[in-house]
Amino acid sequence: QVQVVESGGGSVQPGGSLRLSCDPSGDPYNRGCVAWFRQVPGKEREGVAAISAGNLAINVADSVKGRFEISQDGSKDTVYLQMYNLKPEDTGIYYCAAAPGAWARCPTTRREYKFWGQGTQVTVSS
Repeated sequence: QVQVVESGGGSVQPGGSLRLSCDPSGDPYNRGCVAWFRQVPGKEREGVAAISAGNLAINVADSVKGRFEISQDGSKDTVYLQMYNLKPEDTGIYYCAAAPGAWARCPTTRREYKFWGQGTQVTVSS
């Protein structure tokens, strides 16, 4: 089993930045991929970025490319989502999730991810 805990959400003005943290724990095989998703009101949950635990390959959704970055602190297994130039449409609940297996490049689609955190709220508003 894997437990996933997110932190770092909050409120920020448009153009601001936030960094979210994800701390997955448990069987390393079951967290071969760690990804960030977001649930924006009125829309389906969307994958925004993913990182492979094995080769640290990253995959960032086109919708946030150039503004969001995903990284991993290898010494702590913590995965970060650094968000820049935030927009009101980025408002939503951000979830971290883990997928089992070994991946050369992790997907940002939901079905592969078996272990989910509770989510952290991000609000972008003036």
